[in-house]
Amino acid sequence: MLKLYNTLTRSKETFAPLVPGEVRMYVCGMTVYDYCHIGHARMLVAFDAVQRWLRASGFKVTYVRNITDIEDKIIRRAVENGETISALTARFIEAMHQDEDALNIQRPDAEPRATRYVPQMLAMIARLRDNGFAYQSDDGDMLYAVRRFPGYGRLSGKSLDDLRAGERVAVSGGKQDPLDFVLWKSAKPEEPEEVRWQSSFGCGRPGWHIECSAMSTELLGAQFDIHGGGADLQFPHHENEIAQSDGALHPEGAASFVRYWMHNGFVQVDDEKMSKSLGNFFTVRDVLEDHDGEVVRFFILRSHYRSPLNYTAESLADAREGLLRLYNALSAHFAAPVAVADIDWNEPRAARFAEAMNDDFNTVVAIAVLFELAGALNRNRDPGAELLLRQLGAVLGLLGQPQDAVRRFGLRGRQALAAGSRALDDGAIEAMIARRAEAKKARRYAEADAIRADLAAGGIVLEDTPAGTTWRR
Repeated sequence: MLKLYNTLTRSKETFAPLVPGEVRMYVCGMTVYDYCHIGHARMLVAFDAVQRWLRASGFKVTYVRNITDIEDKIIRRAVENGETISALTARFIEAMHQDEDALNIQRPDAEPRATRYVPQMLAMIARLRDNGFAYQSDDGDMLYAVRRFPGYGRLSGKSLDDLRAGERVAVSGGKQDPLDFVLWKSAKPEEPEEVRWQSSFGCGRPGWHIECSAMSTELLGAQFDIHGGGADLQFPHHENEIAQSDGALHPEGAASFVRYWMHNGFVQVDDEKMSKSLGNFFTVRDVLEDHDGEVVRFFILRSHYRSPLNYTAESLADAREGLLRLYNALSAHFAAPVAVADIDWNEPRAARFAEAMNDDFNTVVAIAVLFELAGALNRNRDPGAELLLRQLGAVLGLLGQPQDAVRRFGLRGRQALAAGSRALDDGAIEAMIARRAEAKKARRYAEADAIRADLAAGGIVLEDTPAGTTWRR
């Protein structure tokens, strides 16, 4: 049985979907005014692994991940660039999809864009007003009255008194309370016509929080199973989503629009917060200049999704070598892809893999099972074990590349690969293969794996056969 950590209850719970056998899941996606950074990659990979495991477990999954294509930062960037908002967002949506492809991120079942759901947002704001949770300020903005919603702060663990104690600014803009947040922003003279919609509240545009409330409930219903996102969204974004969605759809408090809340952990760089001001800010494209996308995916999956992830050059290099060890256990010529639907979950190692993934998507232990299978393959060329390694890897979105692509890990381009291969002459290669054979005979399997990884990093492919080990550049 699948158990997952519910941020709302701060406990690990047995997962019971609203409709048996079906899962409806919404994840907050990109605000498209710039390239995706490594923190975004962590979210994308984490929830891609979640939806892959749900499907592998036999659930019918409806996975929705939105695109925020109207927001203050987007407007500001478009004005600075002297381009239309639609041109800016289209460019970065295309770049986002390219990054996702490099990381082997499967497309969600639906990828709604906020600008296409403004009517649904206006309808939700009207319901909030009619239910007594929203009011219009003197400057024309529609605002949410936080104190009218019982239980505000239960997701983040913040009380209203604590939030008031942290105030640093006085009430402004016609707010009745500093905690109140905007649902609909009245149009400003300096803003482009492209961000103006007519409504019964006046000409304007939606606030950020109402976008996700409207899109998620429009596509998944008034109540759905899982809502996910980065830990930085827990407050205020997700807290405000609860207030909006429940205030509009469940005003009596008998239910809440989401059953389970999931949040992936933060990413640090060399044990510091990633920040442009610190000079340690990396986009996905920066990282892909030096590392294959599968290496980055493997690096992310080697940590539990809720744990902090520390990005360093050493950790990426270590991830590359680890992934190579898995690939090197496979035969030189193998067909891809493989069918995960055919996995025998009663096989002991497959069962341990499933047990790990059912324990709050514990990819750390699941990957340890992959290494166990790789070690067994290095000792005994068992076709069944090789198929299982490839199948379980595929469940995590790994081990699906052909061997010629694998050789590029950490060596960008054919010239770099050729240079690495030429750096090892035939005699040196034969000597390393002999040392590896001695290590295997003495049951020093870690040493043998390390030698194979060193050769692979130099572009040397080994093939173990009953007659001995052969190699090629």
